[in-house]
Amino acid sequence: MDSAAEAEDMRFRVSPLTSGGRSAVLLTSDGIPIEAEHLSGAGGGRDLAIVVAHGFTGALERPAVRRAAAVLRAGGGVLTFSFRGHGRSGGRSTVGDREVLDLDAAVGWARRLGYAKVAAVGFSMGASVVLRHAGADADAGLSRVDAVVSVSSPARWYYRGTAPMRRLHWVVTRPTGRLVSRVGLGTRVHGGDWDPVPRSPVESVPYIAPTPLLIVHGDRDGYFPLDHPYSLAAAAGEGGADLWIEPGFGHAENAADEALLGRIGEWLTARVGAR
Repeated sequence: MDSAAEAEDMRFRVSPLTSGGRSAVLLTSDGIPIEAEHLSGAGGGRDLAIVVAHGFTGALERPAVRRAAAVLRAGGGVLTFSFRGHGRSGGRSTVGDREVLDLDAAVGWARRLGYAKVAAVGFSMGASVVLRHAGADADAGLSRVDAVVSVSSPARWYYRGTAPMRRLHWVVTRPTGRLVSRVGLGTRVHGGDWDPVPRSPVESVPYIAPTPLLIVHGDRDGYFPLDHPYSLAAAAGEGGADLWIEPGFGHAENAADEALLGRIGEWLTARVGAR
């Protein structure tokens, strides 16, 4: 095997699933193994891949992530993965910082599977990651996406304005909280501070255009109030994003029902197919 083939083999290892999809262990650019799965779309083609990025404490095997994948398959192939520190992936969660590299590994796998176009759909922490990934500087060396959907994203870092976010900050910043996260939530969290502090979602959004962007947020979101999606939409500029404020919708993938997921899939098909 030549050196290029050896490097390719080290980047991800793929094995078939009995469900008709494929599983893989992807190696991120900083050396973290990430578990991932691929499900072919309903038509079996390679026109569009939808990469699903879960929220904090999620994983690809969680029912809400599997539900999202099942619904989104109507519009194309679906790739799910577990962020670092989650599920059977390696490493420790950095709660939205280095996770951009995890998403990039999944997007790169979609390209290698032969998909012509790739969209990223993120929830909560995953939503902040898809925004930062799409809005990264060109010299960051990240894979390009053709559309972005952000569901229940924060606009800015260090937000503590709601009780759930105060609890989350306790979990990620205190040794006892990280122990609770590891034992009770199955999520391993890195103990260090961000250094440097990464570009926030609202700082990333202006750089996403002309890539189509959909921002989805619920008026019953207990984590991030409505100033977050409105700030993101404003940062995108006129015509830079579609904004859906969903009546009665709570937070992230656990609250996203099949009807909302189906509409997201239809938006992706319409917007990406039109490019």
